[in-house]
Amino acid sequence: MCNLKEKDKWNKAKAVSMSVVGNKENAKYEGVMCFIAKHYNKPYAENSRETFRRQTLHQFVQAVIVNHNPENLELATNSKDNHYRLSPEALKVIKSFNSRNWNKEIKYFKENVGLLRDKYHKKRELRKIPLKLKDGTELTFSPGKHNEVQIAIIEEFSPRFAPGSDLLYVGDTAKKDLYMDKKGLEKLGIPIDEHSKLPDVVLYDKKKKWLFLIEAVTSHGPVSPKRIVEMEKMLKNCKAGKIYVTAFPDFKEFKRHTSEIAWETEVWVVSFPDHMIHFNGDKFIGPR
Repeated sequence: MCNLKEKDKWNKAKAVSMSVVGNKENAKYEGVMCFIAKHYNKPYAENSRETFRRQTLHQFVQAVIVNHNPENLELATNSKDNHYRLSPEALKVIKSFNSRNWNKEIKYFKENVGLLRDKYHKKRELRKIPLKLKDGTELTFSPGKHNEVQIAIIEEFSPRFAPGSDLLYVGDTAKKDLYMDKKGLEKLGIPIDEHSKLPDVVLYDKKKKWLFLIEAVTSHGPVSPKRIVEMEKMLKNCKAGKIYVTAFPDFKEFKRHTSEIAWETEVWVVSFPDHMIHFNGDKFIGPR
């Protein structure tokens, strides 16, 4: 993260934005893993990226040693342009290593790091997108196109095509289980210990006994035949009628995935909220 080669001196450290893996052809940022392989002769398999991210970089972020996405705080968690960079405060400490100022800089950083953590946290909180449910519960989504589609499902799709429905589950790109009605899911026979396999948004219409299982798609993951098999297996004890919906932000994204969408499912496009596309079948919308 200091952009230092093996024989460089600590006072030559620089704060450079870096991704985790990197790609020589099209990456916006050089990757930490590529840097290590190139300058320290230590290659890592590409699937090591989560180990780097979860077991090192996350802790560096929490300690305010590095900042996450400092060039664009509104980047979604799953954006290809995610990057990390040494914080100015940490860089000052690091450059003082082996100098007479080292102890003084360490002391200053330790005394102020809590304040810095609070400051950076507030900056991120300000960029979150709020959503108030009908029972008054307020949810805050991290920025990003995927979460914007999920919010549109709750605010625009639900009143039009699932009026009066209850929200049972919604995830977030930064926090998988942002909202979960455990009692509601259990009552319908949905195993909450397998919630990681649930679609992005789950709505339930008590009057019709219809369960809306909705995937928000901004880059991958429409309701495909394979996905239906997985969900049907998980929902084998659920007696409610199941309606599978794929939600897209616009027609451009929809057209990219048409070959993957399962027959007898619904498609909803945020930019045309009053319309629904039914893939084949003799009825517009209803349980399979």
